[in-house]
Amino acid sequence: MGDVVTEEASQWVLGRAKMIKALELVGRVMKDIVAHESMHVPSSVGCYMKQYGVTKQEAYDELNKQVDNAWKDINQECLIPTQVPMPVIIRALYFSSVEDIVYKDADEYTHVGKLMKDPIALMLVDPVPI
Repeated sequence: MGDVVTEEASQWVLGRAKMIKALELVGRVMKDIVAHESMHVPSSVGCYMKQYGVTKQEAYDELNKQVDNAWKDINQECLIPTQVPMPVIIRALYFSSVEDIVYKDADEYTHVGKLMKDPIALMLVDPVPI
């Protein structure tokens, strides 16, 4: 990736472009939603509930809407040509896709379950011979 990651690409990431902000939101909010009950630190769910005086479910619903809107921003940025090389954009998209899988319905990063164990076993324990 050395020849693909240009100074412009680095500035794009460091400048927190629209897609980067959306990627950050997806990862942070999805983790907070699934881990809210077990967290001993402030989370976006708790902060949203306190700030707007809503129930936990209302906070979940609103934060899920924000995640959906962030995915729309990510998709839009992938479709609009930029000076940033597409391989850089795709790497960022892949990272967020992994977060989506890990935090979709449960915190599969902290408490690894069947959702994560089976694909890892297929890739590493029983790989397909090439």
